[in-house]
Amino acid sequence: MITSAGMMRAATKRSLRIRLRAMLAMAASLQAAALCSAPAQADSGSPSIGELKQLDVEDLMNVEITSVARHPQKLLDAASAIQVITQEDIRRSGATSIPEALRLADNLQVAQKNSHDWAISARGFNTALGNKLLVMIDGRTVYTPLYSGVFWDVQDYLLEDIDRIEVISGPGGTLWGANAVNGVINIITKSAADTQGGYAEAGGGSEPHEFTSARYGGALDADTHFRVYGKYFDRGDSVLANGDPVPDAWRQGRAGFRMDSEPSTQDRFTVQGDYYDGHENVQTGGEADAGGEADAGGDNLLGRWTRVLSDGSDLSLQSYIDQTHLALPIAPLTVNGRQLSPPGFLYDDLTTYDVDFQHRFGIGARHRIVWGVGFRYTHDAVLDAPGLGFSPAVLQQNLSSAFIQDEIALRKDLSFTLGTKLEHNDYTGFEFEPNARLSWILSSSQSVWAAVSRAVRTPSRIDHDLTEGAPPYPVILEGGSKFTSEAVIAYELGYRAQLNSKFTASVSSFYNQYNDVRSTSITPVKIIPIYFANNLQGDTYGLEFSGNYQVCEAWSLHAGYTLLEEHLRVKPGAFDLNDALNETADPEHQFSLRSSLNLPRHAEFDAALRWVDTLHINNGAVSGPVPSYFELNARLAWHASERLELALAGENLLHERHPEYGFPGPMRAEIQRSVYGKLAWRF
Repeated sequence: MITSAGMMRAATKRSLRIRLRAMLAMAASLQAAALCSAPAQADSGSPSIGELKQLDVEDLMNVEITSVARHPQKLLDAASAIQVITQEDIRRSGATSIPEALRLADNLQVAQKNSHDWAISARGFNTALGNKLLVMIDGRTVYTPLYSGVFWDVQDYLLEDIDRIEVISGPGGTLWGANAVNGVINIITKSAADTQGGYAEAGGGSEPHEFTSARYGGALDADTHFRVYGKYFDRGDSVLANGDPVPDAWRQGRAGFRMDSEPSTQDRFTVQGDYYDGHENVQTGGEADAGGEADAGGDNLLGRWTRVLSDGSDLSLQSYIDQTHLALPIAPLTVNGRQLSPPGFLYDDLTTYDVDFQHRFGIGARHRIVWGVGFRYTHDAVLDAPGLGFSPAVLQQNLSSAFIQDEIALRKDLSFTLGTKLEHNDYTGFEFEPNARLSWILSSSQSVWAAVSRAVRTPSRIDHDLTEGAPPYPVILEGGSKFTSEAVIAYELGYRAQLNSKFTASVSSFYNQYNDVRSTSITPVKIIPIYFANNLQGDTYGLEFSGNYQVCEAWSLHAGYTLLEEHLRVKPGAFDLNDALNETADPEHQFSLRSSLNLPRHAEFDAALRWVDTLHINNGAVSGPVPSYFELNARLAWHASERLELALAGENLLHERHPEYGFPGPMRAEIQRSVYGKLAWRF
């Protein structure tokens, strides 16, 4: 029985927590104001400028990127909606995983489903089987042919060794191929020459429970450098709305190496590889304690040769092999409470061989051409679970491609880019992905750009080969033998500027038209099995804003906002069992505000506030909400010396727990408030 005194004590505690948060926020604001008003003083014992320096606002427009044109160019010149997450951004955010670091990109929708699963997309379609975002790590594509999406729980790296993450929102099919429909994420790690010496970190807390990483870099000779690394983490369960744990804890270990050699001023060689193995609990039943353990492991090896032919001309040849293994517990197949098949495991072994060649050169003073060819071979072997399988069980596929793009200088301040990619896949044959882009440099600090693009999402094994309820059990859902590629025509307009010495801003707008989007259909004769078809169409439009304000030398602010409107519908005369609800699960509005403050005595304080609007997710033809929420992350760090850093970080500090994804129900996982400490040592 809860007494009135107990209720008063609980209310008092809540009030004290609210007041404490307000006092901390006020203290941080007063400290920042004091630092900005105080005269600058020399601090001979401060850490090196490489450790603490924030990019000045004047430098932001000159950041060099490669993902828009497949060659280096200034951010100001890029005719695309692109944001760059720097190494300093990652370090000061307190992120412990790549998905957490991707929250720093304002042009992404990022939602944590449970302890180990994430939903990440750009410009919508962020569903459980989200498949319209291409992700690369050092040029290696990391999507799975099972559903054309990304298993985010196995995409990891030593975050200290990531140089930057380039995030493009909008189609990138002309240069990067199928599945770059709504965006491209390009994770670029540092060269071995930039990671010399030792680095070690360790920490833990309420979440993650514990983590440790180590890296050592050395040189074989003056022109050849290497590094090796290893890392391990252990994360706990998420919880239900009532506070009970969900069985989704996970742990993972990873190791890898990279070697870079420059035997001449013209040639550059890179060889790198990674190995990982992890285990995670997966909820498979209707009860919180009904689950099994999934195993995920893999390895990859990549080689790249780059040769500089002249100023403005170079070529590169890259090849990699990537192997992944997945053992996933599958729930029993049930319909209306009746169990049609027992639980079991689905096993998937995928091997990918990829080779890519690119050549860049100029013709006269006006044309800069980049072209290339590529080939990918995949061998996918599936061992069916009782209620879920793929036919054929073993599938070998070939993907061939060629692209060309010409950047034409119409005037000194005006350029027009025209290009296309031609791909051939084993499901739909040839696919054509052209684009046209216009960039107008208004001044040394302002630019306007516009683009029209076509991109496609080619069929995955789920779309084409799935059997849910594999024989001898009843087949409820199966892939569509005539499933074709989904397509988008995208129209974009953007503005990017450094408005004064303290403020930069970037605004982009878009209007996308989608056709042949995935649906679920029934045959005219019988309802079961349901099958995948292309009966949806629709459009989306929206706005993306990102701004940086340098309050003073010690304090900078960053703000971001996105607006997304989605209108997906069934084609006239067609049918979709889910009433066009199954392909979208996205907030209409998002807002974020980040503060980075350098404190006296070699300390740093960073805070990130985000607001995510209500998103609607479906269960069949029924839509349910994930409530909107505010959340706050914060990090306080002290550089005891140039080599030693101590940090305390907190995530989701405004609520004890909250949901970010999932259909409403008693089994929906929620994300808890967490605090952890970290020690980092460079030697």
